[in-house]
This record gives sequence, structure tokens and C-alpha cells, in this order.
Amino acid sequence: MNKLKTIVNHYMQKVPEVRYYCNQCLKTRRWGSSILLMVIDAAFTSIGLNYFKTVVPKMIEFEETFVKSGKIKSLEDLTSAEMKVLRKIWKNKRSWEVAKSIASSLVNIKEQKNLKTDKQAFITWAKNAQLQNWKENPIGKIKGVGLNTFQYLRMMGGIDTVMPDKIVRRIITNILKESEVITPILDDIAFIETVHKIAQKTGYRPIELCWMTWLVQSEASLKYSEILSKIVRNDKK
Repeated sequence: MNKLKTIVNHYMQKVPEVRYYCNQCLKTRRWGSSILLMVIDAAFTSIGLNYFKTVVPKMIEFEETFVKSGKIKSLEDLTSAEMKVLRKIWKNKRSWEVAKSIASSLVNIKEQKNLKTDKQAFITWAKNAQLQNWKENPIGKIKGVGLNTFQYLRMMGGIDTVMPDKIVRRIITNILKESEVITPILDDIAFIETVHKIAQKTGYRPIELCWMTWLVQSEASLKYSEILSKIVRNDKK
């Protein structure tokens, strides 16, 4: 256990700002606390393109073109937006279908539970969305929403967990090998549970281990620090 903690500490020391980013994420403060932008972020990210080089610039373009102009400000607005208009910013139709479907599901929660804001609906969903039966969840059932997208949304909704994407898997697997815990973990659910155990043993949160891998692999903490500050900003209450 001591060796595991030493190794994880070494990785964490490379990204001291990770705790701040994770705190903002767990407080549902990414993208200025805009649930609309968080949903679109998840939908764009779901197709596997480079996050900082491709997704973020298009997110900023969408925000400038539609959100700040007042054309699309809420989840309801997104559900009724015309596909041909949306695709002027991001051409991938499947991404928009995913985004619109997630938005519709959250709007239903908002209406059914008589909630006042998109944020309340999103947090309510995240608190009630369970990992073990994620495929039965209304958002988990959406075509194009895999486990990574499901977990990404839960994290942005305030749940301390991890995504089992290829970057997280690679670095966590390396950590396990370095610490001589070389048990192969093929199943996504088992991998997530393992990261939770690592967090418990090393004194970090699962979300911190997740974000650490993203920042370490791309040196994003240095190269993309200005972009990260925009993503995790909190300009709305």
C-alpha cells in the first residue's frame, strides 16, 4: 500500500491544480455553471476527438454564437433548435442527436419533479443515476451514450467517480504495474471500482485520479492552462 501511495503521490505532484479543477466540477461549475454547455461538451466528447484541440474551440464558438447572443440559453432551447443550424458549428449529426436527447431527458426530470432550474434537474439526475444499472437509466439508454459519457455527466453533476476511458485506463494500469499490483482489469465496471479503491487507499478522490491522468498525459496543466480556466470558471450562481 505504501508503494502505491508513493507512486500516486508522484503523479499528483505533477498537477497540483487538479484539486481545484475537481472541486469546480463537483460543484457543477464547469462552463460557467451552464448545464447546456456541459451537456454539449459531453456529446461532443463522446465521439473521441481531441478534447483541447477540437472540442473546446467548438464549445467556445457555440457559446459565442448561440449562448451569449441569447439564441440558445437553456436545455429547452436546445431540444427545439434546428439541426441544420446547430451543424453550422459542429457537423457531426450524432453528437447533436445525443445532446438533444440528453437535454430532453433532463427537461422531463425538471418538469416531473417541478424543479426550477436546469442545474437542479441535472444534479437530481446525477444523484439518482447508478453505475451498476447505467444501461437502464433514461440517459444511459440514449443511442450514442456509452459508459464514458454517462460517467462524465455524473461527474459534472457532482458525483465523485471516474471515467474508464483509454487515457485513464493506460495511466492507472501503469500505476498498478509500478506498484506491483498487476491484475488485469478488462471490465469497465470493475475498473471504476478499482480506481475507487485506489482513491480510498491513497487519500485522493476518484475524480482527482481521473483528472490527473488527463492532465498528466497531455501536459494540459501547462499547455492549456488558459483554456482550463475558461472551462472551470464560475460566472453564474
